[in-house]
Amino acid sequence: MITIDDADPTPAFEQIRQQLTDEIRSGNLAPGDRLPSVRQLAGDLRIAAGTVARAYSALEGNGLLESTRLGTRVRAVEPLPSQAREAARRYVAAVSGLTLDDAILAVRVEWAARAEVV
Repeated sequence: MITIDDADPTPAFEQIRQQLTDEIRSGNLAPGDRLPSVRQLAGDLRIAAGTVARAYSALEGNGLLESTRLGTRVRAVEPLPSQAREAARRYVAAVSGLTLDDAILAVRVEWAARAEVV
C-alpha cells in the first residue's frame, strides 16, 4: 500500500516512486501486475493527479512500468537477489536502534571504505 508521509520533506511524487520501486524490486509487485489509475491513486492519497503521473512517468523512464490505453502495469525486471534480502534482514536486525538514514549512512561509509581498499 502506498502512503504519503506529510511530515517527510521528500516530495510526494518521490515517496510514491520510491515505494513502488521497492515493491517491484522486492518482487511484491510481479510483472504484469496492474497499478491503480493515476486518478484512482491520487484520490486514494488525496493528492493531485499530476503528482502520481510524475511518479509513474519516472518509473516508466526507469523501465519498471509500462503504460498503455489499458492501464499501467509492472514490467518484467530482476528482483533483488534473495541473498541480498537475507543479508539486509540480518543488518536491519543488527542496527535496530538506528534510524533508516543512519543505517544507510553506515552502509555508505563502509562501501566507500571498501572502494578505497580495492
